[in-house]
Amino acid sequence: MEAIVDGKTIQLSEAGWIENLDEWSAALAAEIAQNEKIVELTEEHWDVIRLAREYFTEYGAVCEPRAFSKLMKKQYGKDRSDQKYLYSLFPTGLIKCANKIAGLPRPKGCS
Repeated sequence: MEAIVDGKTIQLSEAGWIENLDEWSAALAAEIAQNEKIVELTEEHWDVIRLAREYFTEYGAVCEPRAFSKLMKKQYGKDRSDQKYLYSLFPTGLIKCANKIAGLPRPKGCS
């Protein structure tokens, strides 16, 4: 599978995960979001994407959902931190959908 962004071909896994993390861009995120049935990435989507990427950059690992909810609560408040809120933005969830769009590696056990 591949995505063509700004004239460049970027390799994705069969499930749509980026193969080379260094090739991630906002334009690619929008392309992957389309594949995940998200028509438009709003500022709320970007808040989640940025936080997921910051966590990965700092710790070298994808954040677990419970820990991520705590980070969201600390940064954006209770209304924007629960699983219901995250699923409203990313229908297949934080791990499978948000991290994929954020250009992070696929966690073990995630299809």
